[in-house]
Amino acid sequence: MDLPKFSLEGKVALVTGGSRGIGEACAKALAKAGADVAVTSRKAPDLDRVAGDIRALGRRALATECHVGRIDQLEPLVKRVVGELGRIDILVNNAGTSFASTAMDMTEEAWDSVMNLNLKGLFFLSQAAARRMRDQGDGGSIINISSVAGYKPQAGTAHYSISKAAVRMTTEVMAAEWAAHGIRVNCIAPGAVETKLYGAIFDVLPDEQARAARDATAKRIPMQRVGQPEEIAMGVLYLASPASSYMTGQTFAIDGGSLLV
Repeated sequence: MDLPKFSLEGKVALVTGGSRGIGEACAKALAKAGADVAVTSRKAPDLDRVAGDIRALGRRALATECHVGRIDQLEPLVKRVVGELGRIDILVNNAGTSFASTAMDMTEEAWDSVMNLNLKGLFFLSQAAARRMRDQGDGGSIINISSVAGYKPQAGTAHYSISKAAVRMTTEVMAAEWAAHGIRVNCIAPGAVETKLYGAIFDVLPDEQARAARDATAKRIPMQRVGQPEEIAMGVLYLASPASSYMTGQTFAIDGGSLLV
């Protein structure tokens, strides 16, 4: 195996939703591979902790608050990353949200809340980053985080499933248009992963019922367990690195086999 192909020495990455869960795991994996990393989310204290962990790995880090669902904050975010870290080579669009709302009862406010963050913000942040990558002249890699809910409708969160299906097509559109600039765009669709967002599904239940529901969910997955954020991060590392240099426009399902059943 050509392990140097996984090196990110000299690269700068931006990870959204980087204060915990999958985003935190991705930021640390990229740093361990040699990248300097900017992390962003809406909560500064957790960002500062993640940035401190990245610096402890010997890499430069930038922690900056940003609401990816607010378009006016996206260009300033990219400008700050480039201004403080010198360039941008990798973008991981991990920020996302979901909450219960059926298609029958969906309000415009609920729709906009999810779509603005999961899709609209993802697109326009990618656009801002891609323009910098184009101007740098040596390409880059954008990794979007979708979900298995973008393949199979997730009951009770219609807007989430629709947004995550759209992320897959957005990936293909950007990949087709931006390949000429050396910018690769790929996507990962996680299944059930042990994160705060996943845990919130069970938090509304009494402890005993929550444990039973968690066990039942794991048993429905062919691999009989829920994934860990670090397992998604390894896929992101591959897509960010030269090891995947001939891949663009693709979506990986990292789901323990859940789409097989």
